[in-house]
Formats: sequence, C-alpha cells, structure tokens
Amino acid sequence: MAVNNPAFTGQKAFSPNATAAELQALYDAPSANRAPERAMTYEDTVAKSFISFVVLLVGAAAGWIITSMNPALGSGMIMVAGIGAFVLAMVNIFKKEPVPALILAYAALEGVLLGGISLVFDAQWSGIVAQAVIATIVVVGVTLALFANGKIRASARATKIFFIAIIAYLVFSVVSLLMSAFGATSGTFGLNSVEIFGIPLGLIIGPLVILLAAYSLVLDFDMVQRGVQNKAPAKFAWTGAFSIMVTVVWLYMQILQFLAIARD
Repeated sequence: MAVNNPAFTGQKAFSPNATAAELQALYDAPSANRAPERAMTYEDTVAKSFISFVVLLVGAAAGWIITSMNPALGSGMIMVAGIGAFVLAMVNIFKKEPVPALILAYAALEGVLLGGISLVFDAQWSGIVAQAVIATIVVVGVTLALFANGKIRASARATKIFFIAIIAYLVFSVVSLLMSAFGATSGTFGLNSVEIFGIPLGLIIGPLVILLAAYSLVLDFDMVQRGVQNKAPAKFAWTGAFSIMVTVVWLYMQILQFLAIARD
C-alpha cells in the first residue's frame, strides 16, 4: 500500500486530526520535486525578439534574392508566403499559449513576403527600401525611448480611439483593394492615389496610420511591462516578441507605401 511519505512529496505528513484550513494548505503546498516556473523578464523578451527578427531578415533576404533571380518564381513564392504568414498570424494571435515554432515559422514566411515586395518597390523607386528601413528604426527607437522614460503610456481612452481608427482603416483598405482590383481606381495604390485638392489621399492619411502603428508599439511595450510586473511565465516572452514583430512589419509597410506615394 502506498504511503504518504513527506520525504518524497515535499509536503507535511497528513494528520487525521488536521483542520480544514490545514488540509487546504497541505493541498496548495508546492511539491518539493517540482521547480517553480521561471517568470518572464525584459531580457527574455529582448532575446526572443532578436531571434524572431533574425529569422525574419533571413527570410527577407531569401525572398529578395529568389525574386531577383526568377521573377515568375518569386511572384508565386510571395503569394504562397503571404497566405501562409496570414494563417500563422491568426493561429498565433488566437492561441492561449505561445508556440515558438509557429512564431518563428511566421517570421520566416513574413520575411519572404517582405523581401519580395521590397524588391518590387526598390526596382520602381530606387533606394526606397533603405529609406523605409531607416525610418522604421527611428520610429521604433523614439517610441521605445519615450515609453521607457514614461513620456507616453497606454490609456483606456486612447486605446478605444485606436481600435476604432484601426477598424476604420481596415474597411478603407479592403474597399481600396477591391476598387483597385476591379479597375475602379487608376492609381497604383487604390484609394490612396485619389487626389484631394491635388494631394494624394495616401499622403494625408499615411502619417495618421504611421501614428497608429506607433501607438500599437506602445500597447506591445505595455503588455510586456505588465507581463514582467505580474511575473507571467517566461514562455510569454514569445508572445511579446511576436506582437512587437507584427507591429514593426506593419509600420515598415506603411512607411514604404507612404514614401512610394510621395515619390510616385
């Protein structure tokens, strides 16, 4: 017959005369042979973010090189990578716990997509990719510095406005894409090419969308900060890394499009 031996369970010996409170404390006590789960840290998130962006950049280099060598193959690859990246993004967003392999797979596919698209942009507007990369780094750096110094913080009111604006921009983007696909707009960028008083609409709303992406970074940094403060399990550093990567990719694409409209 099994014996409740404190030497193996790491718990106090059971007493038949124990009170209800003592029994509950005995039940809640951690086992001595199970190490406590390590808590999330800023260093964890930085390390996971670094790994994710390295994979993203490797994928981008592959997408750029393959597209430049074989445009037909590159076009098909961009389409497949785009669909795969979207599917994995949805999976990672709705999973309750992060899966590093899925996050890195997303990074690789998103990188291939970005590499191919960036080559297309750079072929039409020479040097635009370098400009977009530098601008993205500057926006991320400034946003992080302001957040670290307490100059900007996520608030309930600002976040509510942010989500309303995101939904509005999503509707605008879908309508623009559909109108462009069916030839309803003549410009390269759909509704963004439509001029208002001689100014392309994309140059008017572009800075606003870039600000939305910057505030999305603030929400990402706030999520990481709360995770560290609340001692979330270390694995959720991957969630922070994934969120930051998605936002940075979105920011880069918006800056790239804004620069292209400005130079078109």
